[in-house]
Order: sequence, then C-alpha cells, then structure tokens
Amino acid sequence: MTDMSQRNATVDVDVLIVGAGPTGLMLANQLARRGVKPRIIDRHSGPAQQSRAMAVQARTMEIYSKMGIIDKALALGARATGGNMWANGRWTARIPVGDIGQDLSAFPFVLMLGQDDNELIMGEKLGDYGVAVEWNTELVEIEQHPDHVDATLKLPDGTTRRVKAAWVAGCDGSRSPVRELSGIKFPGAPYQHTFFVADTEATGSMKPGELNVYLWKDGFHLFFPMRGKDGWRVIGVLPKHLRQRDDLTFEDVVPAIQQEAGTNLSFKACHWFSTYRISHRAAEHFRDRRCFLLGDAAHIHSPAGAQGMNTGLQDAYNLAWKLALVVQGRADVALLDTYEQERIPVAKRLLETTDRAFQLIVADGWLGSLFRTRILAAVAARAMKFERVRRLAFRTIAQLGISYPGSSLSKALPGLPKDAPAAGDRFPWMRLNFAANGPAEDLFKHLDDTKFNLLMIGQSPIAPQTLDDFGGLLRIHAITADPANAAELVRVKVPQPSFYLLRPDGHVGLCGVRLEVADVRRYLAEQVRLKAQDGLSNGNRPSSGATVTPIGRLTPAA
Repeated sequence: MTDMSQRNATVDVDVLIVGAGPTGLMLANQLARRGVKPRIIDRHSGPAQQSRAMAVQARTMEIYSKMGIIDKALALGARATGGNMWANGRWTARIPVGDIGQDLSAFPFVLMLGQDDNELIMGEKLGDYGVAVEWNTELVEIEQHPDHVDATLKLPDGTTRRVKAAWVAGCDGSRSPVRELSGIKFPGAPYQHTFFVADTEATGSMKPGELNVYLWKDGFHLFFPMRGKDGWRVIGVLPKHLRQRDDLTFEDVVPAIQQEAGTNLSFKACHWFSTYRISHRAAEHFRDRRCFLLGDAAHIHSPAGAQGMNTGLQDAYNLAWKLALVVQGRADVALLDTYEQERIPVAKRLLETTDRAFQLIVADGWLGSLFRTRILAAVAARAMKFERVRRLAFRTIAQLGISYPGSSLSKALPGLPKDAPAAGDRFPWMRLNFAANGPAEDLFKHLDDTKFNLLMIGQSPIAPQTLDDFGGLLRIHAITADPANAAELVRVKVPQPSFYLLRPDGHVGLCGVRLEVADVRRYLAEQVRLKAQDGLSNGNRPSSGATVTPIGRLTPAA
C-alpha cells in the first residue's frame, strides 16, 4: 500500500460505499470514527420511510453503545423482554428473553426498532463526522485495476461521472449492482409464500411489551410491540385465498388474523400495509479484488429469528476496522482476506438454520398444520424449562454466539481449559470492579473498539516500555484477583492466570495462559499484518510503551 500522501494523490476517495441502508450507514460510521472519510451514495431519493426489518439484537446494541447512539435507539424503540406463542387461539408458551440474557449482555432484550429509525439514528451520527449521503446517485459501471477501482456514477441530473476509489463496498441490497457488475453469482431461490406487513394500533389478547407469535393451520402471524399507545407491527403469511389478489388492502386480511388471534382483536388504525416475497440466497464470494459485498447484497434469508438486518450490521463492523487499517497504511492488504473468510461461514450457517426453521413453520398440508399448532408450541414450552437451552437460544438469537474459530486471525496458545473462552469468540461480558471497593462496572465500556485490547488476568504487571503500542493501536488492561472480579471470572469461565488479546470488534484474536510479550508482538505483526509505525521495525520499541489500565488491585500472580 502507498503512504497517506501518495494515496490521497492517486484516488478520489478511499472507500466508496454503495447503498445507504443500515449496513452502508454502519460501515460509513465505523470508518469515519476510525479516521477514514468515505463517500456514500444511494440510488433512492432519500431514507426509507417504512421497513420490514424490526428487531435489534443485543450484539447490535453493544455496537450502538460504542458508537454513542444507544440512548437514542432505546428512546425510539420498544423493549421486548419475552416472546409468547399462541396456537389455536390459546397461549401455550413464553420465552423469557430478559431473564435469560441478564448475565450475557448489558442489553438482555430485543429492541423493537424499525429499519427506518435505525437509518435515521445512524444517518444523524454520520453527519457528526461531516459525511452526508449522496441521494439519487447510482453506480452504473465499475472497472477494477490493481491499485484502484474506476466507478461510473449516474448523478441526480442524469449526467455521469467517473470516480477513482481505492475500495468499493456493495451495501446495495439483494439486487446489488456491485455484485452484478463484479460477476459474483447469487444462488438460491424464492419462497413460494407471500407475506404482509402492517403498522397498526390494536388491542387484543397480545401480551403487552412482548413478541406474540400466533400459529395457525396455514401459517403464522407475528405481533411486534412498537412505541406509542397500542402500537403493533403485524407480519404474517397471506391466507391462500388472498395470495393472487393485486388490489389487496389490510382490511381484507383482518378477518383471517382475527380468526387465529381471537375475535377480541381490534384494529383501531393501520398506518402502513404492504405485501412482499422473500428468497434465500448467499453470494458465492463476498469479495472480488477491491470490491466487497455486505448485508443483503451478500446474503438474504427468511425472517425467522429476526437476523437479517443485524447480520448486515455485523458484516460492516467486521470489515470496517480491517479496511481502516489498510487504507491508513497501518496494515498489509492481506488482512482484508479475513473478511470473507470469517463472514461467509456465518452467512451460510444462518441461511441453513433459518431456512430449515422457516420451512418447518410454513410447511403446507395436514402435517405442517399439526406441527405448527400442536407440536411446535409444546416442544418450545418444554425446552425453555432448561437453563442451558434458554441460554443457547438467547446467545443464538442475540448473535452473541457468533465465532470465527477457523479464521487465520484466531490463535490460541496451549494450556487453556476447553470450556474457557476460545480464539474467535466474542469475549464474554462482565461486570468488574475498576477500583478497590468500587462499584461493579461494565467491562465493555472500558474497552476502546477502535484499538486492540490486551486483557491480563492474574498476571504479573509488565513494564509499559516492554511492549510497543503499534502506533497507538494497543491498550493493555490488568485484571487481578479482587474477590468480586474473581467471582465474575469464574462465572464466565475465564481462568487465572490467562491473557486475551481482543480485536477491535471484541472477538478474541490471541489467547493463552502466561503472557509473553513476544507472542503478542508476533501475532500483531504476522497474523493481523500490522506495520511498524514511526520507524519501528523488528521489535524496536518507542521510549514510552503501551498504556496499562488497572482493573481492580494490581497484585502479582502467585
């Protein structure tokens, strides 16, 4: 890669982001807060006014907290701490999401917040960095070169202009021009069912403030709580006799909903109604040389589990820190190979599980009807009685369990117990004492997600000058055997002594028992491909090394 002055002289923009939906806005924000100013375009005339995506999962809220937008999201959204299942008009089971997740995340709930509101919040934050979306601007052609991409844009006035970008990110939806112009195949197929979505004001048997799932012989209806009095977003499968109608209105669907959700269900208003079809597809590659695919451009799947929008946001969070380091000349371009390496397995696994679950839920015929109305609810009710099953369900739905064990960035040194957090895992959330006799605080709030964070647990303190900070990219945190901290470490199965080097996205990069400075230096140089800064190379160190932040009392390990 060229240095900063050369790079700015040879390209018009470092990163061109195509698509200003949630994924594109997340990528733009993450780049901007890391010092890379992107250009973001969208062929539409403005932000989305309505959306089908509704649920914001715990992992996304953790990221929002780092971005400084979580308070706005919580104020605009409605918290759902549980899910209820109904079959044949009878309540059959409740999944207590809030109770399950209290020790797993600072956000043990699902936030009901529409895609449009997510876009609004992230768009406003992007403006704080001096970046604005260029609406009515369309990508019409790309030509890739070894050191840049020539992108031809169609501007609002109908003229075209060629832009030279170092990198292009396709966040442009299921019909992605970036994907099509790159010649990347998008295998899969549409589901046969037609769905509807409606934003309503309603009263009925629904458990307030929680997700309500009504299972019926030919499909299902989902009631998502929304902010405002009696606000509910209703999503469901259209009844067979309505699927061929072109002039369908919400009033046509109401009798079928009432038949399954109870005659006491009353809709006072419908503010938005739409029908749609969905597919299940995954791109064969998430990268073609200097072009990347993220979000719906890379993968689309059924709404089972409310994973789609959140998965796109995590695509962006994964790519952004790597792309920023490469753009700034602080890491070798080979680091970018790990984006596809890590995210394709996640997308394929999600596609398989959501498709399998969805096919069971919407299966036609008497067997499908029997499964929905008699078996599914009974199995869910029984399974949720087991703590291990409940925690697994929350970790999966909340996207806390996503891991990259096969990544070249995931390295574990010998000696850690098998049940300890592993390389590639999201490091567990904990409450720790940061001062003697102090209150328990959120560990994640003390970690800087624009840097690597080295957690030293039960280790003898190291002199800061023994480990360089790679140009300000490394922070060291010492966690010692304070009694309260020790209890938290036991809870999350983090052994003492141990060390965990966390990537900027919070996943474990390197871990082991006894910290050796050479292991950390070698990992950052060889696996992450960080480049020496300010003339540092071959282990040379600056006069002042990495900052060490104590967590609890600093006492040498026995």
